[in-house]
Order: sequence, then structure tokens, then C-alpha cells
Amino acid sequence: MSRRAPVVALSSDQRAVLERLSRSRTLAKRLAERVGFILASAEGQTCAAQAARMGVDAQRARRWRKRWFEAREKLSAAESAGEDGLEAAILGLLDDDARSGAPSRFSAEQWAGIVALACRTPGELGLPVTHWTSTELAREAVKAGIVESISPRHVARFFGG
Repeated sequence: MSRRAPVVALSSDQRAVLERLSRSRTLAKRLAERVGFILASAEGQTCAAQAARMGVDAQRARRWRKRWFEAREKLSAAESAGEDGLEAAILGLLDDDARSGAPSRFSAEQWAGIVALACRTPGELGLPVTHWTSTELAREAVKAGIVESISPRHVARFFGG
């Protein structure tokens, strides 16, 4: 027994915004794909047909159909804010959800401080080495008060090592 896919019904304003977005040459590929899923769903295409046409798995089409369906009341309310408000609501809906995991332990300013430190030669700071190692850089970042603590491995990952 198969599950029934939620029906995607678009208002004329929603369709106009989605069609304009689908023609955009500057819209991110992932957002353009999601717009395509919504428009195809509104035309009655199955998720499997959409997935086959776009060369992706059907779960991706189902995910965006479901998300659109669940947000229909919020989108209807956004229409009262005009076309710009509706477009912002649609783009917000089609954007990626926040990912799980721990928040970053270091701010952009702290990383900028570590980068600035790495741009100096170790000799300028009186160190007896000619090139930075992640261990030396981590130690100096703590010593300079840029961060309270940081592991050499974290420094190495940041710099692509």
C-alpha cells in the first residue's frame, strides 16, 4: 500500500514568484532544484517522476513537497507582505535547515587573529623556529590571548592540514 503524497496547490502569487525564481540565472543550483520540485508537484507530477527527470533520488523530491505542504499557511500569510515578503518567505523555506552539531568554539575574530599571527614569522616573536607548526601556532595563539585554549589539531584542520 503506497502513501499518498501531499497535494501542492499554489496561489497565483506563489506560482509567479516560483516561476520567476526558476528563470533566474543567479539563483543557487540547490534552490533552483527545489523550486523545480515545487512547480512539478503543483503540476501533479509524482516524486518518482521528478526524481527520474532531475537525476536525483525520490526522497529529495518527497522532502521538498512535504516541506512546502507543511508551510502552506505560513506562505499564505506571507503573501500579505507583498511580492518581496513572499519571495523572502519562499527562499527561507527552500533554504537548508540548520545542521546538528556543536556550535563553533571560536569566533571569526579569533580565527582572524590566528591567521594574522600565522602571517608573521616565528622569528619576529622570538621563537627558535623558522616555520610555523600547528603546535607552535596554537601555543602562541593562547599566549597572545587570542583564544583561551586551542588544540594543535584544530589549528591544523583550519589551515587545511
